[in-house]
Amino acid sequence: MRDPEQFFRALSDPTRLRCLLLLLTEERLCVCEFVHALDLSQPRVSRHLGHLRDLGIVTDMRRGQWVHYSLHPDLPGWAREVLETVFRAEALGDVRQRLATMPGRPAISCD
Repeated sequence: MRDPEQFFRALSDPTRLRCLLLLLTEERLCVCEFVHALDLSQPRVSRHLGHLRDLGIVTDMRRGQWVHYSLHPDLPGWAREVLETVFRAEALGDVRQRLATMPGRPAISCD
């Protein structure tokens, strides 16, 4: 991710923005955790995460049938700073609360 225009275009979608802010605080999440926290369907969440992956903003790791996402390790510092600034402004209180109360939340994987 070297193109600021693509990065900000990705952030313009509320679902993608919330996914990135969750990853900023949680480091790695399974798709099922995004689905629960965001209260969205799995296909919708996966589509947005796939778009972020294609842009090089996040990376994915498959564990059996489950896919975990994290911020891409090569994400430029300026992009991470933008996310941290947005996080401080928005805080994601409701989304983080839903994630924290997810029944049977996986420790690392969903298997």
